[in-house]
Amino acid sequence: MDNFIINSMWVLIASVLVFLMHAGFAMVEVGFTQAKNAVNIIMKNFVTVSVGVMCYYFIGYGIMYGNDFLGLFGTDMFMLINRPAETAGISFEVFFFFQAIFAATCATIVSGAMAERTKFISYIIFCFVATLLIYPVIGHWIWGGGFLAEKLHFMDFAGGTAVHAVGGVSALAGAWLVGARKGKYKNGVAHAIPGHNIPLGALGVLILWFGWFGFNPGSTLDITSPATAHSAITTLLSGAAATLSALVWSTVKYEKPDAALTLNGALAGLVGITAGANVISFCGAIIVGLISGILMLYSVEIIDQKLKIDDPVGAISVHGVCGIFGTIAIGLFSTAEGAEGLFFGGGFSQLLRQISGVAIACSVAFVISYITFTIIKKTIGLKVHEHEEVHGLDAIEHGISAYIKLH
Repeated sequence: MDNFIINSMWVLIASVLVFLMHAGFAMVEVGFTQAKNAVNIIMKNFVTVSVGVMCYYFIGYGIMYGNDFLGLFGTDMFMLINRPAETAGISFEVFFFFQAIFAATCATIVSGAMAERTKFISYIIFCFVATLLIYPVIGHWIWGGGFLAEKLHFMDFAGGTAVHAVGGVSALAGAWLVGARKGKYKNGVAHAIPGHNIPLGALGVLILWFGWFGFNPGSTLDITSPATAHSAITTLLSGAAATLSALVWSTVKYEKPDAALTLNGALAGLVGITAGANVISFCGAIIVGLISGILMLYSVEIIDQKLKIDDPVGAISVHGVCGIFGTIAIGLFSTAEGAEGLFFGGGFSQLLRQISGVAIACSVAFVISYITFTIIKKTIGLKVHEHEEVHGLDAIEHGISAYIKLH
């Protein structure tokens, strides 16, 4: 079969797998939060997909993949005008479909970190900024012919930085500015606010893991490439290793195997391997996963208890911290010819490129997010009124409950 046809078919299938990840994000966020906010969270996840796709179609794709201007942003193909028949060896329409679904995932990460106390309209406004500006610009720098890839030779295969780290630092800005949920901190001490449905959260994690086999292997855009199967295996190994390390470490640290941390451990490993899934060896993927699981666990503790930033689902740690670590790990474990990592004879050159690229991308994302949330906070407000938070966002903002109350 002609490679153009089979590769277009493969990317189309991978796109559908990535789209299914939105169901996973929604279920994780619902399960890890309180029942009284379930409808609000579902609504935010649906709006994220819709806003993301529309913004990416009208403007985002052009900024990300249009003709390059000074290595900073694209300048054409807005609304897909003057699009080519094919790109990257596949149908252009399939390529756009894949990229448009990717675009919405960045904002979804922010939703989890700001859950249960953020105004619905305020979150929607941020979605516009994220998918019109933050993700497309940084995506251009990394994948669209921009300066990080072309000048710095920074590597990010499937979005460890472009999607996850950028989403994580944006979530950090949002969670910091919106403040904590009522009752989270008492006399300076953090108190857990348990999620209402851990099995639902577990289902979400499994759906995400399933979708990740489109997210990472699909990013080769070529089913015939050896990197496709390699990426699938490294994704599997890193996720499994991180699950085990989070399980064991939480058991040692807290004397009981913590379900929520174990589930987030799986996600930490999947995020950790995303940037280097195609160039890190199988053993390297296991090491990345093991470290990601432990790193996530300590990061959650530091952010929650030391920094006193309330993140209900651990999104900052899972996506931000592990996304940054996984991207930098390319500089340690890469086996790519000409871009070998430190442990494979490449010296510090690629490691320094990775650190520099991550620092630039995350700094810009954080600053834009911080400015956006600050403007929203000073105008329409970020946080709901106390009585709305106490009674639940479902009842106040949407006039409906996710669950029927039995009397």
